Amino acid sequence: MKIIQFERQDLQTILAIQGKNPLASQWREADYLRLTTELGGMILVAEIETMTPPKILGFAAFQRLIDEAELFNMAVDPEHQHQGVGKALLEGARTRLLQAGAKRVFLEVRQSNRAALGLYYSVGFGLHSQRKDYYSDPPEDAYILALELFAPTTTSATLMPT
Repeated sequence: MKIIQFERQDLQTILAIQGKNPLASQWREADYLRLTTELGGMILVAEIETMTPPKILGFAAFQRLIDEAELFNMAVDPEHQHQGVGKALLEGARTRLLQAGAKRVFLEVRQSNRAALGLYYSVGFGLHSQRKDYYSDPPEDAYILALELFAPTTTSATLMPT
């Protein structure tokens, strides 16, 4: 599996994956296309490259503004959930966002979405705040999670001359 930038031909596949995930935000085609043209917009896809054509397993859509980013939408094909796809997407985004100058990433998630919460906590997100009645159909509060991004550190041993 590899994490790559979204390309326009991926659009119908990510819409189909989104449709199989009722807890994901149900974006329209125009929403994804607009994000790809905005400064700081980034959509990543996870694909199995050994298949012909490569099969997309999931996607994540982000927007970066100066040193902060927000995860707007993310979904993994139900056939491939709990196999590390979501984690790989988040790790790939972490690297790219850090390289672009982001220092933290925010997201909103339904309080009842335990699977998503488990994934986000496993990669280092923490609870930042709560928004009352953020979601509708059904009405529900949202947790706002934040992830602090840090550049890889070097140890003093690697800095010592040989």
